[in-house]
Amino acid sequence: MLFGPSGAGKTVLLRTVAGVVEPDAGEVFIDGVDQHGIEPEARGIGMAFQNFALFPHLSAFENIATPLHAQGNDGRRARESRVQRVAKLLKIDHVLAQSPGALSNGQKQRTSLARALVAEPTLLLLDDPLRNVDAKLRFEMRLELPRLLADRGTTVVYVTQDYREAMALGDRIAVLAGGRVVQAGTPAEIYFAPATRQIATLFGDPAINLLDVEPESDADGLFAMLSGRRLALAPGLARAVGRSCTLGVRPETIGFAEAAHPQAIPVDVEAETPLNEKVVDLVTTARGREILVSRPAHAPGPASGEAHIVVDAADALLFDRASGERIVPDGEARP
Repeated sequence: MLFGPSGAGKTVLLRTVAGVVEPDAGEVFIDGVDQHGIEPEARGIGMAFQNFALFPHLSAFENIATPLHAQGNDGRRARESRVQRVAKLLKIDHVLAQSPGALSNGQKQRTSLARALVAEPTLLLLDDPLRNVDAKLRFEMRLELPRLLADRGTTVVYVTQDYREAMALGDRIAVLAGGRVVQAGTPAEIYFAPATRQIATLFGDPAINLLDVEPESDADGLFAMLSGRRLALAPGLARAVGRSCTLGVRPETIGFAEAAHPQAIPVDVEAETPLNEKVVDLVTTARGREILVSRPAHAPGPASGEAHIVVDAADALLFDRASGERIVPDGEARP
């Protein structure tokens, strides 16, 4: 899974792997073979684009069959059989005679994907293929695609700028920013142990809370002050003491509590937004710093006025304010 904001370089990287764009530096290897000098059609690659890129003068069947014609190995009946098989898998076998102009966006997307799959490539490049389809189809395809691709045993590089899609579909995620891979890991590693503050902000809805702090320590351990109260920090971060840091706290890891709770931090609830399965509250600290709190829709919580929140030290992240890099606790392997 290749994830990053718009302009990060995802599509350029994909096209470089495909051989459509020549790299300025470095090399591209597929199955251990240097691809320099190998034409795109000889690389054994399938590719589906976010804008479908279908030939308007050809039927859906003919669009899907174009890679087979280019290979020139199969006879007409063999080509028809392969097109019918992949079309049936993607549930578009009933529209094969229609032109792209007569297809819905969902059918166009599946036709584009079928064209990429029909030649049974060893490597499949998917350039944000669900971006231009409706939300219902996007959800359905997020469920269907992993099963479909796993059955074919194809290695897939999937580009998206939707973090939910990256988390749902990716075995591993490479995060791009400014044309560089800034972190690679499992979805859990990226979400719970982001390498930088920037990566932390790209994953999560609502976005992570970022609060400027200067960690301190005493006989009771490491802490930061928030709304005039001590917020305990995870052990192993002693080197953060005295440094200008940014505390990252995800909204779903914050809870409302009674004032008597030993870790309670006083806040004012400014607004409450119901979002179907969850409720998001905007609260402010004594210094006016805004914090988002996310809780399940059925969980009780104040809609306005004075309240108290608690933050589990194990869930908080600490970043160096100047560099933006996460301060990794002692004993934790770097992501």
